[in-house]
Amino acid sequence: QLQLVESGGGLVQPGGSLRLTCAASGSTLDYYAIGWFRQAPGKEREGVATISSSGGNTNYWSRVKGRFTLSRDNAKNTAYLQMNSLKPEDTAVYYCAAGIMYGNSFNWGDYAFWGQGTQVTVSS
Repeated sequence: QLQLVESGGGLVQPGGSLRLTCAASGSTLDYYAIGWFRQAPGKEREGVATISSSGGNTNYWSRVKGRFTLSRDNAKNTAYLQMNSLKPEDTAVYYCAAGIMYGNSFNWGDYAFWGQGTQVTVSS
């Protein structure tokens, strides 16, 4: 059974950076697309970025494109979300998810495995 654990969240000032890590165990990530989603209090879950199993196809939500970078290292069974130029509206719990699919997807229902989430707070 694939298990995912996120880390790297925290409190950062506007304009700052954080790198979130999604570490997998129990199975190899090689065959899974990875998605990062976020959910702020009182809001629906939003897809932030996705990457295909090979890493050859990456997609970003328009609100984070140019600021966030999703990458993966299958040899380390790990994915990373580099977040730069953070804004207060980026404040949310960020979740890593994995699913087997063709390409990648922003549909959270396509992802069978989820981490517990890590809090990101952007505030001065």
